[in-house]
Amino acid sequence: MSTQPSVPPKQPVESAPALTARTNRPSFTRLAAAWWFLVVGLLILIVLLVFVAQNTESVTAHFLMLHWNLPVGVGYLLAAVAGAATTVLVGAARMIQLRRAAKKGIRPL
Repeated sequence: MSTQPSVPPKQPVESAPALTARTNRPSFTRLAAAWWFLVVGLLILIVLLVFVAQNTESVTAHFLMLHWNLPVGVGYLLAAVAGAATTVLVGAARMIQLRRAAKKGIRPL
């Protein structure tokens, strides 16, 4: 007879899928990331609102054959939005190009 008492085999310990191994805190989820993006976006909008409110001096904008008066802050904001929209459109066109190439099985340039 053996002197060691019978030891049952070790069973793997199941942990909750949302908990990390080192801590008992929930892991960072997509919903948490979306919430933080909303918070950061809100702070940026507040800063932009203050910027536009403080730059109310009127200037004349000339584009092609059009002329109109608008506050300086609004003009800067419109220029930033136009630049961001251009970036989004170029990025979307590239993503579409890459998806089509992936479907056809060719390597894009």
